[in-house]
Amino acid sequence: MALGTALVLAQFGLMTWLVALGASALMPWPGGLRLGLAALLALAGAALGAAALRANRPGNFNIHPAPREGGQLVEHGPYRWLRHPMYSAVLLLCAAAAVLAASGTGLLAWLLLLAVLVAKALIEERWLAERHAGYAAYCRRTARLLPRVF
Repeated sequence: MALGTALVLAQFGLMTWLVALGASALMPWPGGLRLGLAALLALAGAALGAAALRANRPGNFNIHPAPREGGQLVEHGPYRWLRHPMYSAVLLLCAAAAVLAASGTGLLAWLLLLAVLVAKALIEERWLAERHAGYAAYCRRTARLLPRVF
């Protein structure tokens, strides 16, 4: 459990860092392609996050990688294609901030966030496999974070 808590703290620290980097890049207002790409990433992340929240019942969702006691395995909505759509949504939203920041620091923070979320997903998947008999089959037919890629 201690590792899971450390990963959650790292996740939120990196998200805060990325948001601060992206927000600081808004003065002066970025133009053209950079702003458009950031907006598309943010919209995609928000839409995916909203769909994941809609598919997951209240009380089933947990920011810690440990599954909730009595939690149900969700296989509808974006969970049909992704085992961790909320992590994918966070990555998309934070990619928007990194694009706005347009710096090596922003890229580094995003890559660190990716590593933290992959580590968190691997731990969560191990625990879910222990709790849900059908989880291994679910993993074989769904991607972790990005359909047909990873």
